[in-house]
Amino acid sequence: MNQTLSRRAVLRIGTSSIFGALAARWCEGRASASQAAKAQACILLWLNGGPSHIDTFDPKPGRPTAGLFKAIKARAPAMMLSEGLPRLAERGNKIALVRSMSSKEGNHVRAQYYVHTSYAPTPTLVHPSLGGWACAKLGDRAAELPAFVSIGGPSLGAGFLGVQNGPFTLSKGGAPPPDIGLPHGVDLPRFERRQAALEAMEDRFAKETGDAKIIERREVYAKAERLMRAPKLDGFDLAGESQAAKAAYGDTDFGRGCLVARRLVERGVKFVEVVLDGWDTHQNGFERNRALMATLDPAFAALLDDLSQRDLLKSTIVACMGEFGRTPRINATEGRDHWPQAWSAVLAGGGVRGGVVHGGTDEDGMNVAGPPTRVPDLLATIAGQLGLDPGYTEMTPAGRPISVTDGGTPIRALLV
Repeated sequence: MNQTLSRRAVLRIGTSSIFGALAARWCEGRASASQAAKAQACILLWLNGGPSHIDTFDPKPGRPTAGLFKAIKARAPAMMLSEGLPRLAERGNKIALVRSMSSKEGNHVRAQYYVHTSYAPTPTLVHPSLGGWACAKLGDRAAELPAFVSIGGPSLGAGFLGVQNGPFTLSKGGAPPPDIGLPHGVDLPRFERRQAALEAMEDRFAKETGDAKIIERREVYAKAERLMRAPKLDGFDLAGESQAAKAAYGDTDFGRGCLVARRLVERGVKFVEVVLDGWDTHQNGFERNRALMATLDPAFAALLDDLSQRDLLKSTIVACMGEFGRTPRINATEGRDHWPQAWSAVLAGGGVRGGVVHGGTDEDGMNVAGPPTRVPDLLATIAGQLGLDPGYTEMTPAGRPISVTDGGTPIRALLV
């Protein structure tokens, strides 16, 4: 359909349409007091399921717990990685390994919540994820694109900060978001009648209840209008990328998601999460980890190269982690089980020192050797680089003060 939508038409969009569903996923950026930012954006590579630290970022050559993967030297002093990560090893001078992560959350759902929010789950409150905080406090209300995007799987949202600050979610990257525009079979006059009906209902509801959410909803619809007409919408589409660029990231959904993440931060998106699922390797762990690393390695390495070549790495903090590690002991089905006591995370760019190994585990990867690194401290490090004060506190609707992190302190040893 070639008819142009008027601003008034879009602002009155009905939630019964596909467009309304799109709007409901939109996030609202609001200004807030913040500290000086070293990074303008964050890309989180989420390894869903809990990757084995020993089989990836913390190999234990020669030990009974080592498994089948050899350790290879990375391009940084005292840094070894699994042989399944050769491209990342070549870029060891660009990454910081945190090998001393530790928590008490060994259940997937609880641990995923904890590592995204820095808070243990509670039945009385839903905490915002770091992406939700970034959207709410760093996003631009007038921006064409959403401030928080999740690619490849559902991400944790913005909790009490509201659905308008949750992620704009895509099942996979590489093509424009679906359902942008009028629903199939609905012409402009019919569309405008639906909008008028919705506006009338919202006006009546607002008068009867005084609910402030009406205003917020209408702002969400206005942002959805901007997305429909945005020149920057091409950030989601890889059609303009060269075959060489796409090949560097790998012919996988995750690789394409990472390339889209680069394109989005280039266009001003604040927080992009790209999910690589499948790391819950209780059985056939070595075979499955080999395949997973073959997907992760080229995408992660190409992302670092691409950001660096475009002078974006210094202003984009890249994080790679899952919810916990896996047991040093190899089980009877050649897998490893949940192990939150000791695991690894990776940071790069955005004012993070490259070539650094922070903390470590004992000779078998069983326990952290030395002071553990808490999840709130890791998230405080990322938040601080983005310009979010880790201790900034906002009141929930019930009047409870909640900070960006649960008492987190940035890890100064990781920062330039």
